[in-house]
Amino acid sequence: MRVRAGHGEVASTRPWASWRGQVWSSRWGRGAAAVLAGALPALAFPAPSLWWLAYGALVPWLLLLRAAPTGRRAALDGWLGGTGFMLAVHHWLMPNLHVFIVVLAALLGLLWAPWGWLVRWAFREASGSRGRALLVCAVVPSGWLMVEVVRSWEGLGGPWGLLGASQWQVAPALRVAAIGGVWLVTLLVVAVNTALALLVVVPSVRTAAVAALAACAVALGSAGLWSAPPEPVGTVRVGVVQPGVIGGPDQRFTRGEELTRALAERDVDLVVWGESSVGADLAARPDLAERLAELSRQVGAEVLVNVDARRSDLPGIYKSSVLVGPGGPTGDRYDKMRLVPFGEYVPARAVLGWVTSVGRAADEDRRRGTAQVVMTAGKGGELLVGPLVCFESAFPDMSRHLARDGARLLVAQSATSTFQDSWAPGQHASLAALRAAETGRPMVHATLTGVSAAYGPDGARIGAPLGTDRSAAAVYDLPLATATTPYVRFGDWPVWAALAVLAGAAGAAALRAVRTPGPDSRVRRARTARGSAGRPGR
Repeated sequence: MRVRAGHGEVASTRPWASWRGQVWSSRWGRGAAAVLAGALPALAFPAPSLWWLAYGALVPWLLLLRAAPTGRRAALDGWLGGTGFMLAVHHWLMPNLHVFIVVLAALLGLLWAPWGWLVRWAFREASGSRGRALLVCAVVPSGWLMVEVVRSWEGLGGPWGLLGASQWQVAPALRVAAIGGVWLVTLLVVAVNTALALLVVVPSVRTAAVAALAACAVALGSAGLWSAPPEPVGTVRVGVVQPGVIGGPDQRFTRGEELTRALAERDVDLVVWGESSVGADLAARPDLAERLAELSRQVGAEVLVNVDARRSDLPGIYKSSVLVGPGGPTGDRYDKMRLVPFGEYVPARAVLGWVTSVGRAADEDRRRGTAQVVMTAGKGGELLVGPLVCFESAFPDMSRHLARDGARLLVAQSATSTFQDSWAPGQHASLAALRAAETGRPMVHATLTGVSAAYGPDGARIGAPLGTDRSAAAVYDLPLATATTPYVRFGDWPVWAALAVLAGAAGAAALRAVRTPGPDSRVRRARTARGSAGRPGR
């Protein structure tokens, strides 16, 4: 509605609507909106931990993609939104990578370009058809999951910030993780977002959208029936040593000794130190090995340390979990297999080596281990321990393999002191809840400077975590379980299911395109005053 103002001038009574329309149609306005919409889901992760936001955080982005004038524009908005998401969930890397983090985010954001096109196509297919609307609630989440699977490759940064991981403290979601891993949780979260978006913008399919929401709610609520929480069969008492922010490996080692001695009367079955807690190869430093052996004798349990040093028997620097008993190193050793890009090695160093001059990238590449290891510890050697180092706890397949190999306790040794005042320590610790729920095995997340935490076989947190402001030792009584979860048994089946959904949708779309009749080429064109059917335009 417009009214006259002054000498024939026309003023809008809806200036906000006019301004919004201008921004929406502006190339730069849409681009900025896409970046912000993509960044919104990051608030569902620690530290904000607004887990409930994940179930609606994608809706603005979905609506933007659905309204894209062309498929090309939808792909661009998908790329920009993916860039915003990557920047938001990895913003704590900025002090280390500086401007290069923007380059990395933009490159990884490209993975969302096909998803942006898919969203636009799927929402247009849903208009006027309830059956297709239900299909959209499967297709859009499946496309998102493929993006997560691809970017979970170690060389692309690993599975940090998977949308399903935002539900680490939601008991029904943890039961879903026991069935299909974090992948199945992601599918459900994105399905809820898709159904909400359909409910908002496609009135003709609202019944189908409500049905999809109800199905997701039933799936979450009934997950416990398909995978009941593991029955405890005994407990294990684990001591976690967190020295705190202390300069230098020698001072860190000494503080670790002090905290470990305080556990002498606590009847622990295992003591765990954080990543890089020992700065020298124990074979080359028998004095350090003897000091650790003495600690083991004092507390009456093995000490699992992490050595970050150049090895005397092999070339290069390794990060290794080493088990030390009363007689010294037991021989159980695990060398870290999956390294942090740029933090522990520079991918294609001959091309990207310049990054070391821009940020704090690794000056020398760490060496990789070749196989996972299950260690024997505890009184009587009855405790089977599966170690992981640093961001290996983000990979669902690694903890799953350890559980299949017989591990009764999962241990992650980490060091996030570089990002001490960021969201990273809390988010890293939360990943252990997902790994525990997926495998049905208790998990300890031990760090140098926090956050250290422990979780039971159902993913529920045990005891109080050690925050980044603590220099302390804590003891956790963890329930043990022997049951095998569906995820451990069947693996990444949601990924294959998502692939099947996408393949089926592509096949159905191709079939419809073939069956759609085109213009009949046998119909003769009408003659005009300036041409004929045979010689148009003449």
